[in-house]
Amino acid sequence: MDNLEDMSFLKGSVEAIFFENATNFYKVMLVKVKETNTSYDGDEIVVTGTFGQIQEGEPYCFYGEVVNHPKYGEQLKVERYEQDKPTSTEGLINYLSSSKFPGIGKKTAETIVELLGESAIDDILENPDLLDRVSGLNQKKKDVLVTSLRENYGMEQIVVGLNRYGFGNQLAFSIYQFYKSDTLKIIEENPYQLVEDIEGVGFKKADMLAERIGISATSPSRIRAALIHELYQGCLNAGDTYMEAKQLLEASLQVLESSRPVEINPELVAEEVLALSEEGAIIQEGTRLFEKSLYFSEIGTAASIKRLLEKKKKLPYKKKEIDETIEMIEKRTDIKYGKSQKDALKEAIMSHFFILTGGPGTGKTTVINGLVSLYAELNGLSLNLEDYTQKVFPILLAAPTGRAAKRMNDMTGLPASTIHRLLGLTGREKEAIGEARELEGGLLIVDELSMVDTWLVNTLLKSVPNNMQVIFVGDKDQLPSVGPGQVLTDLLRVEEIPKKELVDIYRQDDGSSIISLAHHIKNGEVPKDLTENKKDRSFIQCQVNQIESVVEQVVSRAKNKGFSNQEVQVLAPMYRGKAGIDQLNIMMQQILNNNDTGERKEVKWLDKVYRIGDKVLHLVNSPEVNVFNGDMGEIVGITYGKDTDDKVDEMTILFDETEVVYKRNEWQKITLAYACSIHKSQGSEFQMVILPLVNQYGRMLQRKLLYTAVTRSRDFLILLGEPDAFVRAIESQTLERQTTLAERLMESEDSLDKRKAEEENYLLEKEEEVKENLKHLVEEKTANIPKKEIVQEVSLFEQEKETSLPKKYVLTQDNFTEIDPMIGMEHVSPYDFNTKK
Repeated sequence: MDNLEDMSFLKGSVEAIFFENATNFYKVMLVKVKETNTSYDGDEIVVTGTFGQIQEGEPYCFYGEVVNHPKYGEQLKVERYEQDKPTSTEGLINYLSSSKFPGIGKKTAETIVELLGESAIDDILENPDLLDRVSGLNQKKKDVLVTSLRENYGMEQIVVGLNRYGFGNQLAFSIYQFYKSDTLKIIEENPYQLVEDIEGVGFKKADMLAERIGISATSPSRIRAALIHELYQGCLNAGDTYMEAKQLLEASLQVLESSRPVEINPELVAEEVLALSEEGAIIQEGTRLFEKSLYFSEIGTAASIKRLLEKKKKLPYKKKEIDETIEMIEKRTDIKYGKSQKDALKEAIMSHFFILTGGPGTGKTTVINGLVSLYAELNGLSLNLEDYTQKVFPILLAAPTGRAAKRMNDMTGLPASTIHRLLGLTGREKEAIGEARELEGGLLIVDELSMVDTWLVNTLLKSVPNNMQVIFVGDKDQLPSVGPGQVLTDLLRVEEIPKKELVDIYRQDDGSSIISLAHHIKNGEVPKDLTENKKDRSFIQCQVNQIESVVEQVVSRAKNKGFSNQEVQVLAPMYRGKAGIDQLNIMMQQILNNNDTGERKEVKWLDKVYRIGDKVLHLVNSPEVNVFNGDMGEIVGITYGKDTDDKVDEMTILFDETEVVYKRNEWQKITLAYACSIHKSQGSEFQMVILPLVNQYGRMLQRKLLYTAVTRSRDFLILLGEPDAFVRAIESQTLERQTTLAERLMESEDSLDKRKAEEENYLLEKEEEVKENLKHLVEEKTANIPKKEIVQEVSLFEQEKETSLPKKYVLTQDNFTEIDPMIGMEHVSPYDFNTKK
């Protein structure tokens, strides 16, 4: 760790804050230079970095490196900083007697400095009781002095302390936000607490810190931290909702012994597992070990589905009425439903909870449209949105991603949203305890359910009222969710849940060989014509080192035939390597959106170049602007910093119908999307899909992965790579995830009721945590709001105690600010207008 004394520094006062991002503390500021040990000789400099509460006009000491920005010239890139404390006796006295410290006059300040010397500020912060030695300083003044010093220096001191422990500024601020003034105390007592509380702090980081402060390799707190970390990360990485005890024991021993070269007795780890279970920090069922939020999410999901299945009130539809209405819809829409589709419509409309599943071309979209029309007709509802300006539209349509929701909107003509947006969630919550809104309406249809993880489905079902029908739609053969669980697969195993699988293929009538290929893959069959060229698909054999060249030729040919950036999509299982996503994106950008003439606006960001016209992928959930993880957009505008108010580059990106402006420090939210992962493509369809597959992809060669990629293609599919890699993928069945949702749904009522009671206690604990956090947040926000002194106005002339109104009562542009808006209402209150007696 660098010593601050050896680092380049610059001292000065902050003249202006050009830009700040409240979510990650990034700021761009102008600083008036007072002193520096760098070669910079200007009077002012632009300073950039991650900062806490910075006050304009205040002096700071910044540590970092002077860099030469290609557009904006010399800037100080800050690694650490601290408020510059007055060091001279006179400066210290002037500072302590300033308006920052009410009630501390010059005489008291002189006494403090005389007693404590020039280190007075650090000494008071470390031991406030030293102020007891200052005569004439009552408790109220002591409190004001210590509070003000902590506000000005407390956070900086803690952040600098965290810097010395090896944490960067951004992570240091996250830690400080969680623990506040107790940060360093908690870290020095038990650094492993960070593993449980702070996202981004892994076991090895905390262990390095623990070793530095003398915590032994066999400490129970160390073993506990490894177990909790590995249990959560293991479930997250594998998609499981629990780990077997043996799995967790082996994983924890591996991380413990790789972090420090000390052999750990397995019995010590086993003992700590039992202790964690007894504490309730993890849940143990036989040999299964659960992270608490995943355990209770499965319990909650099972309880919600049982609630919907056990509704005693029958739906008010008659069989004859349903048959006649379906026939009427067929005539009106000129559609003839197949037998399986008609059965699905009848069963779904008569169920409180229903699952519709089927592969590509089996008519899931047709059935969804039919269900919407059937529900509206049977309930005498209009599907015209203009009829619902004063009330809630009764049919809710939702999907896990923005693109999937857009497809629902396109196929039904009705509003559809992401599940997160429907529930009013940010998408950043692991568990949305008490944060999701209760839904209103009569029918909820959720598409692409295979993408929904255990946490989200639990939150969604808890928001469903008792009078709502719920229909889940999905393809059971697609990839499961990125997050833990395999919700659709588990629900389909439960006999009591009404369901219908569509098996008849309708889209094959148009001669689509893509649909036929998808069904062969789904069934684990290698089609005889896999490598044959068809009118809608091709197979190009090539080795891994030829992939980039072949993709280049295919994309160039597609461009010449008039395909746009948005219509051509390369899907690959991996990011790295010659056939990986990163390399393919650079190559495709050069073909589809090059800037050889230099006329197109472009900006550089890390190892990427972005241009107007580029196709980009959103990597996080941003519900405040209605853009979500996996949404694809196009860069439609670039504004250079010299033309913006805060002198920061901006990109404008169009996502379907939503335009969003991203400043430079937000560009980590996007990446190029000419090539993307198969997981990221779920919920989308593309006119042409190019799919490279080679043996180098190894464990990624799985049936569900290949099936999902193939079914993203609407009109044209180009397969390229090694035929035996495709065969290997088709024959490789994806490993089942370790989950218990299906078991929970088949448990006895008594057993589920017991678990439900445990869940209610857990939810109460979590709600109390949320309330406590909100309370601290409110206290923190209001603590810095100056309290106004109430000054009673006294009239010097008793006769003017009446009202003093302007002499003219005609409202004009000149006197409108003087007229009392309550004129003539002096003795009237809103209760006088209450007609209820």
